[in-house]
Order: sequence, then structure tokens, then C-alpha cells
Amino acid sequence: MEFENQLVKGILIKRYKRFLADVELESGEQVTAHCTNSGSMKTCVEEGADVYLTPVNDPKRKTKFTWEMILINGKWVGINTMVPNLLAYEAIVNGEIEKLKGYTSVRREVKFGDSRFDIYAENESEKCFVEVKNVTMKVGNSALFPDAVSSRGRKHLETLIEVKKSGIRAVMLYIIQRVDVEYFGMAEDIDPEYASSLRKAMENGVEVIAVQAEVSPEKIEIVREMKTKL
Repeated sequence: MEFENQLVKGILIKRYKRFLADVELESGEQVTAHCTNSGSMKTCVEEGADVYLTPVNDPKRKTKFTWEMILINGKWVGINTMVPNLLAYEAIVNGEIEKLKGYTSVRREVKFGDSRFDIYAENESEKCFVEVKNVTMKVGNSALFPDAVSSRGRKHLETLIEVKKSGIRAVMLYIIQRVDVEYFGMAEDIDPEYASSLRKAMENGVEVIAVQAEVSPEKIEIVREMKTKL
């Protein structure tokens, strides 16, 4: 996934009210950017760190920038939670995820029951629903999810079980937007109920796939499937 517009560099002053971040641009101007990430953003918020923003030309938007990434220990971490959905869609269309290859029709935002899943894919022999989650938290050499209690995430897992019971393939896809980790696992201490729900989903046939994305100011691309510790 390449960025359509050139990103704007700055330094993070602070993140607050979950959805706002004050940034000082290279020009010295201070701006407020929209933060799409509603989680705690543990291990990926560091005041004074370099960041990149996308300029937004929308008269309806109060904030004229969207926060895309932050430099942590010399590596870019993607914090825009809108990116993984598009990244996953492009990767499945282009056959870039080995376990999700072979689909001839791929659509975004498709309903099943009272839930809407990020991706629906099918071919002549199979249908598949995919829910996508953004992962940024690092503990040791592992990327962990979630970084805050996620009741909405648990609901998606319950519905994925129903998808599987109906005879349709069900996949939980985690996209890790940082390259300084080796494994993917659950942040059980933060949300034990989510960890329990994921294990229940796996026992009922829901597949878990974790992939790592390399983030840069020019593009974000999936580089490999990650080992899991679940």
C-alpha cells in the first residue's frame, strides 16, 4: 500500500482524549492531528518522537491531518487503524498472504447477521469472512493484542464462530504494523475475556493468521506471516 500523498513530518508533543495528537511540524507550526487508534497505544506513544501525518483536504474535518506512524527505537510503527483493512484487502486480492490465496472475488465491509466484517472473499468452491485487527503493542519480542479491553472484538469472535457453524470459512487476521517483534500473542493480562474468546473461537474452527507489515513514510507492505503463541 503506497501513500497517495506525500506525508508531513513532525514531532509528537502529546496524545490526548484518545483521538487527538498535538504535533510540531518541521516548520515550527503546531497542529492537531486525528488519531484513529482508540486503544491505549501502549509501547507506541513517545513524546518527542518523530511522526508522519497525512494532510487532509476536507472542509468538514476539524483536524487537517491524520496521524500515520511514529518512530520507536529507530523503527516506524503504524498506528492508523484504518490502514490494516486496506492492506489486507489489497494483499488478498493480489494473493500476497499464502493462507488466503485463491479467491476470485473480494469485497470489503460485508454483513453477516448483525455484524459487519472487514472482508468477504469467495471462489467457486469456498466462501470466507475475514475480520482484521491492527496490532502495535510490543512486550519483549512479541506483539500482543489487545492493548485495551475490547468488548467489540469479543463480539466479532462470537460471530465468527457462527460464520464457521454455517459452513463458511472464518478467519481472524491480525496485522502487526511493526518489524521489531518475532511472535504474536494475546495480552491476557489486559483483557483475559478476549483471550478466552479467541481460544473458544479457535476450538470452534475459526482460523487465526498473524502477518507482519513493514512501515515507512512511502509505503506499508506485508513482509511475512508471524509465528503465534496462543
